Amino acid sequence: MSVVEQYARAHILTDSDLPDEDDGGAIPVVLRYDPDGDPRSVCVGLPSRGRRHGSREWTFARALLEQGLRAPAGAGAVRVWPCGRVQAVVEFHSPQGCSVVQFDTKALIRFLRRTYTATATVTATAEPVSH
Repeated sequence: MSVVEQYARAHILTDSDLPDEDDGGAIPVVLRYDPDGDPRSVCVGLPSRGRRHGSREWTFARALLEQGLRAPAGAGAVRVWPCGRVQAVVEFHSPQGCSVVQFDTKALIRFLRRTYTATATVTATAEPVSH
């Protein structure tokens, strides 16, 4: 099965992580899901400050992302909560500090739907086990 990869725009809410460009804090984010890897996890890739140092990636439970769209949820270094009716906030903690990123909820829901479709396809195409 192929990897689900979706690009989204998000807004950085922490001063230390604002991009160098004057684009209102909007950044390109990569949402990734690999059903052949850990089918319970998703990955969020954020560009590093100034985009000179590659990107930073966080892998966490897909269920955490889904739960956080309805009510505040967190596990380990990641917290997710709804922000009004159309946005959600994801907070990433690392030894370098905290990144707080705001997404349009629609983009996250679309991504989650695609991950469940990919999982259903893998399950449907799996060969039965014979004894």
